Amino acid sequence: MASTGKRSGAGALTDTFFTVTELARDLSVTPRTIRFYEDKGLIAPRRAGTMRVYTKRDRARMVLILRGKRLGFSLREIKDYLDLYDMDPSQAEQIRLLLKKVQNRLEMLEDQRLALEETIVELKEIEEQANSALAQEAADKKAAG
Repeated sequence: MASTGKRSGAGALTDTFFTVTELARDLSVTPRTIRFYEDKGLIAPRRAGTMRVYTKRDRARMVLILRGKRLGFSLREIKDYLDLYDMDPSQAEQIRLLLKKVQNRLEMLEDQRLALEETIVELKEIEEQANSALAQEAADKKAAG
């Protein structure tokens, strides 16, 4: 469950925040996963003393990171996408980049699917030939025996 913290001073934190354990539980990942993406510079939690404090923004970034990984994008591609969000409040560049990356990924997956389908057909042919050869060998042994 998210906590709500209020702090005074220059680094005022007034919206909802999560501990690493809370965020990990919320996203169904391990705290180690969150720290990994932090080490890669994809999220940058604030500190409350020695504790990491993850905001709604960090959570949203983690959702995008996990989705990007699930869809097969590299950490570099995900980082480029997230960085554009910070630079372009209108999100136009981010959307253009996303569209290009999605189109490239779709093309690559289509190529992989075709290659996979061809491989399956070829393996089935080999399986059929091997079964036929074994059946013929069994028939020859029976006829000879």
